[in-house]
Amino acid sequence: MKNLIIPIFALTLLNACKKNPEKPVPNVIDSMAQAKEKNIENTAQQKKTDEVAVKKANDDILQALKSKDYKTFASLIHPEKGISFSMYGFVNPKEDRHFSKEDFEKFQPTKTVFTWGAQDGSGDPYKATINDYFTKWVFSKDFTVSQYSLNKFQGGGNSLNNLKEIYPGKDFTENYIKGTEKNGEMDWKTIRFVFEEFQGKQYLVAVVNDQWTI
Repeated sequence: MKNLIIPIFALTLLNACKKNPEKPVPNVIDSMAQAKEKNIENTAQQKKTDEVAVKKANDDILQALKSKDYKTFASLIHPEKGISFSMYGFVNPKEDRHFSKEDFEKFQPTKTVFTWGAQDGSGDPYKATINDYFTKWVFSKDFTVSQYSLNKFQGGGNSLNNLKEIYPGKDFTENYIKGTEKNGEMDWKTIRFVFEEFQGKQYLVAVVNDQWTI
């Protein structure tokens, strides 16, 4: 009889444990909650830091373009991926002009003429040196006094804007100059910079100009 009682007691104890599983004590729960909250704070802080870094890079690029300081501009080009230039909002990787950082630094001081794309309306190729393209097309207006936005489009016309499809998940800035009333606000212009982080720093991978097209 004694031998029978022991197994019954053990079975009863096992069932009781199943019905009442051990729960974390309060201090363990508090620690888990604090750790989760800390992770959320860290993620938010990291995003805030990234936004500040992107804004600074954007402003540094605009100032470099305005002062024609192409050495500073070159220092912000992605060391491994280089940089691409799109004349309009529609990005075409097969036709847009691309330079490695080394090639940009090599050709920028020279009179070498490159084809940058096709001009809207006529379809004629747009040919220019790097310096001429920058002064006559990329920075054709003073974008240091433009309206800034991060990962949001302000300017838009009748051309396809596929930046997010070509550069998915990448941070981009837009520097927008509103059109004038005299021209029905159709003479707006904008310049977009696409960034990618590399070794803790924001680098430029694309410059996309946009304006009203025919």
